[in-house]
Parts: sequence; C-alpha cells; structure tokens
Amino acid sequence: MSKPIIERLRANIPVAHPGWGASEYSGWQDEQMSWKESCYIGDWSFLWDIEVEGPDALRFFSDTSVNSFAKFDIGQGKHLIQCSERGKVMGEGVLMRMGEQRFRTQAGPATWSAFLLNKGGYDAQWKQIQTFQFQVSGPKALAVCQAATGEPLTDVKFMHFIPVTIAGKPCYALRQGMAGEIGFEFHGDAADAPEVYAALLAAGEPHGIRRLGRRTAMINHLEAAFPTITWHYLNDIFSADAAGFREFIAQHFDMKGLVPAIRGSFQGQDISDYCYNPFELGWGKSVKFDHEFRGRAALEAEVAAGARRTRVTLEFNNADVIDLYASLFGEETPYDYLDIPHPQRWMIWADAVQMNGKTVGVSTSPGYSYHFRKVLALAYVHPELAEPGTPVHVLWGAPGSRQKLIRARVANAPYKQDRRREAL
Repeated sequence: MSKPIIERLRANIPVAHPGWGASEYSGWQDEQMSWKESCYIGDWSFLWDIEVEGPDALRFFSDTSVNSFAKFDIGQGKHLIQCSERGKVMGEGVLMRMGEQRFRTQAGPATWSAFLLNKGGYDAQWKQIQTFQFQVSGPKALAVCQAATGEPLTDVKFMHFIPVTIAGKPCYALRQGMAGEIGFEFHGDAADAPEVYAALLAAGEPHGIRRLGRRTAMINHLEAAFPTITWHYLNDIFSADAAGFREFIAQHFDMKGLVPAIRGSFQGQDISDYCYNPFELGWGKSVKFDHEFRGRAALEAEVAAGARRTRVTLEFNNADVIDLYASLFGEETPYDYLDIPHPQRWMIWADAVQMNGKTVGVSTSPGYSYHFRKVLALAYVHPELAEPGTPVHVLWGAPGSRQKLIRARVANAPYKQDRRREAL
C-alpha cells in the first residue's frame, strides 16, 4: 500500500518556500557568515501559530508529547515533540507557557495539536493567532537585542522568555538560538511587525547585522543539526491515527502551495522508511517515560530493541562534488544538479548511504557551508558507523537517472560548535 504513496510523492512538484522574505539580501555567502562573525535577523513569521487555553491544556500537551511536564513554569519554553502511535514524529517545535492555562506553539505542533483538540476529550480550545517571529542570532546578538529592548537580558535563561518593548510595541523575547549561537526570538502581534523589524535592524547596524534570506536560511539548521519536517524527514502523516489530518490542515491553515515531495536516490519499501522517531533524530534526551503519552509503547520497544539509526553529519568529498558540476560541460548526460547553498524548493531529500554496496543509512538535503567550504548533509546511519571519520558513500542521482557514488565522511552533529547555552 505504501509504494503508491512513495511514487506519488516522487511525482509531486515541490514549490519554493514562501517564507524568509527575499531570496538574498547581502548575498548568501555574506549572510552565512553572519552567525559566525556578527548576527542575523531572520523572519519566521510564516509559521502557523496557535494558542491553546483551558483547564485541560497542560494535560493535553502531556498526553500528546514525549516531553515531561513535571516542571514547566510560566515564562518557560520547551522543545515539544509529538509522535504518532507508532512512535514516529508528527510535529516538533517550541511550546511557550503564557499563563496557568494558556500556551502557544508554532509550525508542526500547531497543526497536529489543533487536529487532536478538534477530536474532543479535553476542556481546552485552540485558536490561530497572527504573530511575527523574528530571530536574532550570532556572536553580536545579545548586544543588538539589548539595544533594541533597553533590557539587560542577561538573566533570561535558555528556553525562557520575558515580556519586552521594542519601538513602543509589546512582545516576548524567547532565548534560543537556531544557528547554534546565542540568540533571541521575538514574538508579537503581526500588526506591529514592520516597526519591530525596523527597530531591530537599526539596533543591529553598528554590529554588522545581516538580513537572512530564504536561499541560505536552512544552512543554520544543517550546521547546528536541527532536523526539519518535510526537509530532513517526513512526519507520519500517512499513519492510521493521522486519518483526516491533511484535509484538516487544508481547511484550517494556509498551506501556501506546499505539498510533500520526495527526491533522492533512496528507495524506501514503505512510507515509514522516510519517517523517524525522536531517538533517530537526536532528541532522545527529551523522551521521558514519567507519564503516559501517544506513542509511548512504540518508543519503549525501540529502547528495548536498541538504536537502529543515529543522526550524524556527512562531509561530501570536494572532488566528487566538483565532478557533478563538471558533468554539465561534458558530452554525457549530466548528473542530477546539486543546488547550492541548498535546494531552492521545499522537499524531503533522501539519498542512500552505502558501504561496500549495501545501504546503511539515509542522507538528507545537502547544503553548502561557505564557512566550512564543504557540502554537508544530516544523515541517519547504523549506530556502528556513527564514529567521526568513518568513510561511506552517498549514492547521488534519482532512480532512473545517471548516478554517482560520492565519497563522504561521518562527522559530528552538530557540525558547528553549539554555543546556545553559554553564559550571557
């Protein structure tokens, strides 16, 4: 039954992602260097945002998430991970506790939570809200955010938020850092977005702030090892407990033309081969068996059986990558194009990782890091191959096209040093 689904997703035409504003502002190379040398401002306002409120709101999130809620204070954020009954990730993102019975969450958890709440059983309601979500991250981010808010911000713990004012507009400053650097994400009313954005840019000008365009935005997810739904993996939307989910999203949320599409050389036998559990995605520390939750039995079975796949970074061999571009000037049919800094269209990329001719893992959407001068990819490989330096091959080229084995080496994930939690 899953084969026709895979074939349909291979046939889908991916679209350019509507988020992040312009393709480039100061040039993608310059923008990539911003989170190493200065900082960037990125616009994630395209993410769906909902509020959930009611006496059962906390119980709802506990019942549907792998995370523990034994301690979750007002003003705290949590990396929320929600799974299907078979333990595959359905949605992940930030959950913010706004009040005793009021919460906010974005992106995947927004749609999945709304879908589950619509089924009833909880004294809690959801509503979609229109907000801006501006990220400022990099070595100079703290100074920029201090100048814009007039607040010291040094007492804000990682994954906590406080109310602030920017350009006279109220908003929340959430400390996080999707580039693996110190950063804040500002949330507020969408109507106030132009004034807040302009104020952050003005505050950042003396510090060399750069605007982050969509052409290079996902490179920070790659360097910092943040797997992303419908980019590095498929959420479990074809599972039995997701029946009606896609129709629900289409009815209640603006899909902006996005459709799930699969590319790459990996040929899964079942659609679940493109889905992953939290352990495989590198989020095992967030799974707490101190409560009952959707997917618990499946994840307990995974723990008992031992890891099957582990998240790593792959470094593509430079000479082999150059061969892909050289083929554009030869007489043979060129290899499939490797777009840089990363694919321009939104799709689930899955290439076969091979060793001695045998598939031993899956390599996801490749991207070029201008800072490291390498093509990198997040990959999921057998645990015994996860040691940095292990040589493997990535089979490049869609089924039926000209293919090439690209030499690659296993590296750490995150690839770039993680500085998000450093003292302010």
